Amino acid sequence: MIRPAFIALLVLALAGCGFHLRSALSLPPDLGPVQVVARDPYSPLPEALAQALGRSGAEVRRATRQAENTATLAILSERWASTPISIDARGRAQEYALRYAVVFRLQDAAGEDLVPQQAVELSRDYVASPDDLIGTDSERDLLERELQREMTASIIRRIDGASRQPMP
Repeated sequence: MIRPAFIALLVLALAGCGFHLRSALSLPPDLGPVQVVARDPYSPLPEALAQALGRSGAEVRRATRQAENTATLAILSERWASTPISIDARGRAQEYALRYAVVFRLQDAAGEDLVPQQAVELSRDYVASPDDLIGTDSERDLLERELQREMTASIIRRIDGASRQPMP
C-alpha cells in the first residue's frame, strides 16, 4: 500500500518540477540536403556533425566543393588551447585547462543564415603530474575526444534551438 503511494507521489513530484525528456532534433522544414564544410580537412568534427545530422533525418551530402541547392553547415574556425592553471613549488605546471572553441554558421541553399555565425567554447580542467607523462597524455587524449563529442552535441542543439524559434 505504501509503495504504490510513494511511486505515485514521486511521479507527481517529477511532473510538478518541470522535468521532461528532450524531444527529437527539429531541423528547419525547408532545409533540404546539408553539406558540412570545414577549413581543416583532417578535423574529425565535420564527420561527427554529418553523422549527427544524418541520424536526425537530414540528407547529408559529402562533396569537396559547394553543391547547388544544398544548405551549408560551415565550420569557420576550430581551436584548441591548453593553459596551466596551477604550478608546484618547483615552478612546474600541475593543472591545466583544456579549451576547445568552434565558430560555425548554417546557411540555406540561397545563402541566407538559418543559424548566424556563433562561437561555442568548451573547457575541462585536468591534473598533469610532471612525473607521470604517459598518464597525462592519455588523460588529455581522452578529454579531447570527450570535448569533440560534446562540441558536436552543442552545435546540433544550437541548430535545433534556432529552428524552433519562430521566423519574424
